[in-house]
Amino acid sequence: MKIIILGAGQVGGTLAEHLAHEENDITVVDTDSGRLRELHNRLDIRTVTGPASYPMVLRQAGGEDADMLIAVTNSDEVNMVACQVAHTLFRTPTKIARVRAAAYLTRKGLFSNEAVPIDVLISPEQVVTDHIRRLIVYPGALQVLEFAGGQAQLVAVKAYYGGPLVGQELGFLRRHMPNVDTRVAAIYRRNRPIIPRGDTVIEADDEVFFIAARKDIRAVMSELRKVERDFRRVIIAGGGNIGQRLAEQLEHSHQVKIIEHDLDRCTVLSERLDRTVVLHGSATSKRLLIEENIEDCDIFCALTNDDEVNIMSSMLAKRLGAKKVLTLINNAAYVDLVQGGEIDIAISPQQATIGGLLTHVRRGDIVNVHSLRRGAAEAIEAIAHGDSRSSKVVGRTIDEIALPAGTTIGAIVRGQEVLIAHDDVVVESGDHVILFVVDKRRIRDVERMFQVGLTFF
Repeated sequence: MKIIILGAGQVGGTLAEHLAHEENDITVVDTDSGRLRELHNRLDIRTVTGPASYPMVLRQAGGEDADMLIAVTNSDEVNMVACQVAHTLFRTPTKIARVRAAAYLTRKGLFSNEAVPIDVLISPEQVVTDHIRRLIVYPGALQVLEFAGGQAQLVAVKAYYGGPLVGQELGFLRRHMPNVDTRVAAIYRRNRPIIPRGDTVIEADDEVFFIAARKDIRAVMSELRKVERDFRRVIIAGGGNIGQRLAEQLEHSHQVKIIEHDLDRCTVLSERLDRTVVLHGSATSKRLLIEENIEDCDIFCALTNDDEVNIMSSMLAKRLGAKKVLTLINNAAYVDLVQGGEIDIAISPQQATIGGLLTHVRRGDIVNVHSLRRGAAEAIEAIAHGDSRSSKVVGRTIDEIALPAGTTIGAIVRGQEVLIAHDDVVVESGDHVILFVVDKRRIRDVERMFQVGLTFF
């Protein structure tokens, strides 16, 4: 596939790195020649220096025969104009744009071929907000991913010493919980993946990814770690787009406070939020945190645009008694450094956004892609089509499907029913198949499994 990526920032660069290893023809456009040179030296890609929305620059990047344009520059307006130019001059089949400003996203009918021709809109702030909200709904989870409209969920938790399943074989889980169907899709032990089998023994500090129907998630989590009481008191540091959206989603079910250093922004927040307490001050102020009873806080969410402020305020809040701290880290290189110590959960907005973009790049009928463990693995939701002659999966039981190395099927969603992927389950046409892939080199093989052969009509 020939893909043009506009913008060589964190998202554009990370996306280029993902796709360059998957037999795609990638061209990256940016005004920063130094950043392009660094990408070109590291990856097998073309680069073009210039303004991303200029017709001549897009032509130079190969716009005339590109299959897809992905506009992820730092400017909403440049992204929108670039899609307009690509549509008008080159009839580019698929145009994806990152648009941050809510003022654009709330206008119905703005993004269509008759207006601004964008096929897929990516809103990073909304993606990150939803991601954080799910973590607050499930205390103790490191990651919560939804499939088939939320009917099935893949959850990552750290197994703690003393948990009922720690020291037990996975086969024990099914015997111990006969009324709850679940499957462990993967285990990471000391940062190395383990493909689970029935005789695999869970160890303390293992990072366990399991899949189950939404209604069974809490029951399975209780087997892997100590049950934590629901979060009720939430303090948000940073009243930007993400902080405001999170407060809007939580304020009717939680006690929410926002700390914002800009007085004008505080005024805006107080007008737009109904029940949230808006505080003017610095999230790194020890005095302010103590005055607001930080020791009673269930989760402290540091969501400013400054990584240092987020890290320092989170560490301060934890030392002053906050039960859990969640930190937004824009520099992806810092995420692994800070998570797991005083900071319980570190979130990279770039990695959260990448999954939404990959969904539209994958071949086959792929409807959902989630990037896991900072891009080391992927969870994929694919729809099976065809029959036993034309498809490599339809009409076969799970144990008959020749899965690529490092790949497991976690569950199948059929209509309103979630079927955990036991060996005797037969895949039918129209099933949503949820796979976990720990070896990114096998992604193309997984895609081919869900491409219908020529015998299917």
